[in-house]
Amino acid sequence: MTRYALITGASSGIGLALAEALARRGRSLILVARQRDALESIALELNQRFGVEVLFRACDLGEPLRLSGFLLELEEGDRQIDLLVNCAGIGTCGPFLAHDWSAEQDLIELNVLALTRLCHAIGNMMAVQGGGQILNVSSIAAFQPGPWLSTYFASKAYVLHFSEGLREEVKKTGIKVSVLCPGVTRTRFFDAAKMNTDTVEQSTGAMTPEEVALYTVRALEKNKAIIIPGRRNRWITRVPRLLSRWMTRKIAASINKSYCPR
Repeated sequence: MTRYALITGASSGIGLALAEALARRGRSLILVARQRDALESIALELNQRFGVEVLFRACDLGEPLRLSGFLLELEEGDRQIDLLVNCAGIGTCGPFLAHDWSAEQDLIELNVLALTRLCHAIGNMMAVQGGGQILNVSSIAAFQPGPWLSTYFASKAYVLHFSEGLREEVKKTGIKVSVLCPGVTRTRFFDAAKMNTDTVEQSTGAMTPEEVALYTVRALEKNKAIIIPGRRNRWITRVPRLLSRWMTRKIAASINKSYCPR
């Protein structure tokens, strides 16, 4: 029976790059994102280039009812998923109190609740199948507080700690759990979050989605718990351990302000 890798946030950025990297390795895919036209085009291209089966589903995972419908389809279907990649995510930038609450709620619904629900539903399917692998996408932001991006940093800290805890819980079921923590990556994320893209362009340590994806698939094959692409990014995650909490907050605030609109 064909087994599939299900990738959320697959229409662009790291999600798309991971889809291509897995297709190159002969993996059948189920791609999920909001943009149906983009998914259809990507599925056709990957099928033609790599000869793999690529299914897709347009779904706003941040909408609980739509997510419920999607999960019901998966549960009632006969397709086995042996790799779940939770890549869908959004950010908000600027003073927390100045944001509309709806924007903050959307972030939490997608970055935290949808990811957790997918892990629960598909994790249970994997347990029945005898195993599988889950990759949750966090960020190097998860290792410190993030003034001016407070909700986003907190959501990624949740993903990191949840993934590490889940990894230990499900070992005996045959399910492997990893968490990806990339640094600044040249994607549409910054435009979508209305952030200052000039700062991203000037970042000497920024990676391409393809570089992140290549490092990630190799790390997944080794079943690494925490995947941090880039030597500079790995160093950055260690810095908060060496500094006081107040200094970490001050430095993060200074850096994050440069990303926020003036």
